[in-house]
Formats: sequence, C-alpha cells, structure tokens
Amino acid sequence: MAGDHEVDVAASTGGGHPLWEIFVRASRGLNHVHVGSLHAPDAETAAQHARDVYTRRQEGVSIWVVRSTEVHASDPHDEDAWFDSEKPYRHPTFYEIPDEVGHM
Repeated sequence: MAGDHEVDVAASTGGGHPLWEIFVRASRGLNHVHVGSLHAPDAETAAQHARDVYTRRQEGVSIWVVRSTEVHASDPHDEDAWFDSEKPYRHPTFYEIPDEVGHM
C-alpha cells in the first residue's frame, strides 16, 4: 500500500523531473505569454518538449522555459497594496478631456 502511494507521487511529479513554466511569443514585437507547464529533466529538454507541445502549428517565434520554483509572484490578496495607485493623477483616466479636443 505504501509502495503504491510512492508510485503515485512520482507519477504526479513528472517522474522526479522539475516542473517548468512555458512562455511563447506568437510573433516578433509581441510579449511572451504563459501557455502551460511541463516536467523535464533540464532546460534544453523542456524547450524541446515545449516546442513539440505548444507550437505544433508554427504559431510561435520564441520560447522561454523557467523552472517553476524560480517564478515569484505577488499574492492576489495583496492586490490593493501592489496595484492601487497612491497618485491617481498620473493615470490618464484621472483627467476629463474637453469636447473641443475631438478624438483622442
């Protein structure tokens, strides 16, 4: 019974390989977008697998692979502290555009 549990854990973690986050840039000039994750033993293998899995129809021009343990993100519960502006006058939506300006 304990052996079965160990096998399940190994299978769910990619056979012991680290998890990699995959980012693909669709065309030059655009930003890279997170498209998924996969398990691989190293960055080169992760990039090869990412190419096979996420760019099968030649929809990408660049692939980034980042080990999941190296991704640091803000906590969604701290949204106000990170994204609430202390100086709203720096945002263009703070100002009203006069009708005389026309289109902007």
